[in-house]
Amino acid sequence: MAETLVPQPASDGSAERLARIRAGLSARHSRERRFRFYGIAAIAAALGFVAILFTMILYKGLPAFTQATLEVEVFFDPEVISVDPMPVQQQGQSQAEFRRAMTDWQRQATMVNWNRIVEAAVRNAAPGTEADSRQLLSIVETNARFELRDRFVADPGILGSTARVKMLASANADNWLKGNINRDLPDAQQQLAAPARELADRLYENGHIRFAFASHIFTNVDSRSAPASAGLAGAFVGSLYMMLVVIVLAVPIGVMSAVYLEEFAPKNRLTDLIEVNINNLAAVPSIVFGLLGAAVFINYFRLPLSAPLVGGLVLTLMTLPTVIIATRSALRAVPPSLRQAALGLGASKTQTVFHHVLPVTYPGILTATIIGVAQALGETAPLLLIGMNAFVAQIPGTPLDQSSALPVQIYLWQGNENRNFFEARTSAAIIVLLGLMLTLNAIAIFLRSRLERRK
Repeated sequence: MAETLVPQPASDGSAERLARIRAGLSARHSRERRFRFYGIAAIAAALGFVAILFTMILYKGLPAFTQATLEVEVFFDPEVISVDPMPVQQQGQSQAEFRRAMTDWQRQATMVNWNRIVEAAVRNAAPGTEADSRQLLSIVETNARFELRDRFVADPGILGSTARVKMLASANADNWLKGNINRDLPDAQQQLAAPARELADRLYENGHIRFAFASHIFTNVDSRSAPASAGLAGAFVGSLYMMLVVIVLAVPIGVMSAVYLEEFAPKNRLTDLIEVNINNLAAVPSIVFGLLGAAVFINYFRLPLSAPLVGGLVLTLMTLPTVIIATRSALRAVPPSLRQAALGLGASKTQTVFHHVLPVTYPGILTATIIGVAQALGETAPLLLIGMNAFVAQIPGTPLDQSSALPVQIYLWQGNENRNFFEARTSAAIIVLLGLMLTLNAIAIFLRSRLERRK
């Protein structure tokens, strides 16, 4: 009698393997979800910190772009402005004699007590004030008398007339009106005397003091005698000169060095040593480059101290490794088939590199250049070691003139003793610096997109 075959159920081993596979897939999916969550959380945290940083800078810096300005009627009193008539060049008078007469007349105008003119104008705006002369002048910037003098020298015909003049309020008055100082503090801890504080409030209430856009931040240089009128013009121009030096030197030298090392140099121990040293230079602290610049460019070559040229040379040394490394990476990313096709059509090695390979890498080279320049723009330590932290009250005319730089100006303002006023001014300078760096990055993105479309 034949046996009947009955199908047997699957073995327990197969079910266990299936369960393990399913458990493994579930665990891998869970790990993938956790990894994605951690990545999103890290990006969100980074963006959050950046947002907090920019919010704090804008919150502190934007008020510095508005400043208390006093607008009053100024009477150019002939009894106070007792000077001779402005000299006119006579027939037969030499140019040297006329210049001497003008200098003497301007000296007379400078010796006038212009503070009396300022005091009379403020008292007319707030009659009956109890502030004495010193307290009254403490709410007006100290350079107001020089502005009145320059106005009279430019137009002596205003003598005996009245003109409406805008004058900056002092840094202490600006702090008081903006609420940067606790009004409940005792008089001994206040920066202005009680009558001066009362006068400032009174002038603000009657509209003689208003908050206006502080355009002088961009047009004036730094000032110690008149802190309310201190600006970034000198540091801004100094930074532009340094960036010009960096672009003129670092870009061609860095790009040509990278092209030679990547395309033409033989692969031997010497080139390996050069490559290792370039990578090491990219990691050297910036203060070391400052020491090198002070020793070589200033002590040995006798270049002028605190000049944008020296700062640009030091920053060029810092930027070169970045440009070289990024350019070599861009050259390596070019497909070998492009080189082989050019060589196959009869192009020489030089023609292949400069006519076919290098144009393809322009977007990458441009990005590396802007990154290096932007990094150099924010460096402070090497500039301090070559003397660019010196006080310079003028706009540099050439890269050889003494100057400051934006990051150094931020450093100097941060350490100013008038913290209530210069803390906001420091944040404003940071906004200007960040704006310049963002502008450079925007230009790089625009040019890179244009070059990529041409390809």
